[in-house]
Amino acid sequence: MRYFIEIAYNGTLYCGWQKQPNSLSVQEVLEEAMSVFLRTPITVFAAGRTDAGVHAKQLFAHFDFPELSAISETIYRINALLPSDISVTSIKKVTDEAHARFNATARSYEYQIQLFKNPFTTTLAHQIHKKPNIPLMNKAAIMLLGRQDFECFSRSNTQVNTFFCDITKAHWELQGSTLLFYITADRFLRNMVRAIVGTLLDVGFEKTSLEELSVIIDSKDRSRAGSSAPAKGLYLTKVSYPQDIFIT
Repeated sequence: MRYFIEIAYNGTLYCGWQKQPNSLSVQEVLEEAMSVFLRTPITVFAAGRTDAGVHAKQLFAHFDFPELSAISETIYRINALLPSDISVTSIKKVTDEAHARFNATARSYEYQIQLFKNPFTTTLAHQIHKKPNIPLMNKAAIMLLGRQDFECFSRSNTQVNTFFCDITKAHWELQGSTLLFYITADRFLRNMVRAIVGTLLDVGFEKTSLEELSVIIDSKDRSRAGSSAPAKGLYLTKVSYPQDIFIT
């Protein structure tokens, strides 16, 4: 049988989601805990990869196992084996062909910025010391909507078939002293959200005009966009799927 496992994690101590030879990853820790409890080697395939230091409020991965008789007990036991910065929130039975990555229809991210020093979010948000022009950044965010080539925001030398992504949501919101950026698309390129945040902050601090942003997007040149915002402020918040892949 195939299952989707839903997890959340604080990525501060990890090299990212994907297993790497000499660094600790979220995937490695999760697979080890699941393998111990289920008493058989388990491999999970995730909806996507988060980079080092990036967090996830919701990430799905799929795995195969003959039968889970008590899912709530399974969740409890796996969580007991996991460190405090990774948690399993649900396990759902899906169709045999369901794939956590290829069946995902949309992914949403949130970027958190603190405008004042906050000792409780040191590793969980980016801190800046001056308030940017938020209405101007939202005008810039509107320019990102729709299906476009976003190579200018992609990590250099990324091997992909296409740089086109369809962004359906992109906007900034101020909540007290926390500045939040929300973005949703069908897919994202490596480092794309952090590059977008850094570039839009340049717009907000009036280092880059809206006209220049348009030129940057058309250029497909990463060196012309802004610096990537720090990983610690980025959260994967939602992965969406068609409901017909879930077995109730």
